[in-house]
Amino acid sequence: MFIGHYGPAFVAKAAVRQVPLWVLFVAAQWIDFLWATLIIVGVEKARIIANFFGLSPLDLYFMPYSHGLPSAVLLSLLAGGVVAVAMKAYRIAVVLVVAATAFSHWLLDLIVHRPDLPLVFDDMKVGFGLWQFPLVSVPTEIALLLLGLWIYDRAVPSATRAGTIALWLFGFAMAALQVQNTFFNEHPASSVAFAQLALAGYVALAVLAAGVDYLRKEKRPSR
Repeated sequence: MFIGHYGPAFVAKAAVRQVPLWVLFVAAQWIDFLWATLIIVGVEKARIIANFFGLSPLDLYFMPYSHGLPSAVLLSLLAGGVVAVAMKAYRIAVVLVVAATAFSHWLLDLIVHRPDLPLVFDDMKVGFGLWQFPLVSVPTEIALLLLGLWIYDRAVPSATRAGTIALWLFGFAMAALQVQNTFFNEHPASSVAFAQLALAGYVALAVLAAGVDYLRKEKRPSR
């Protein structure tokens, strides 16, 4: 799953308004940030095979440290704790919401992945396999994203019209990106190149989320 992971980030922003949207975007992909890093340094392993599973080229045959269930739980709690330390108030709520956002990544991956998510180190792998049906998985991801965005927009209305427009343009651009990546892009030739591209995408979306967050805030009058 790609953009579908950001649906919970928008819902989390509605729940804990004090946490910047870009932080929640990082939390939503925190497990994949680690996955991409471990692929690049050679600790976890993957292969690129054209149309390996549905239209996905990724054979994720060894990723116990990033996508194993025990690791996902610990990584999620770590993310919640780190963000809470940086906050001045509502720390318990921040821990719970940020950790839930991070762990939602594993739960959503469970829906779309083939059985490659380990329950115990690299054993007992699970996955429901929705990626095998891209004409179902892509609309599902877009629906998750836009539902989360709508909940956020309703719960935390923008102080500016520009903020509302920017939010929805951002959402529809992300939906278009999902369609492009799934059906039309030529995939990188190696797992390392794929991981590098993924990291660049996650960082770029977090930066754009920070810009949207800024546009939605009420500006203080200058003195």
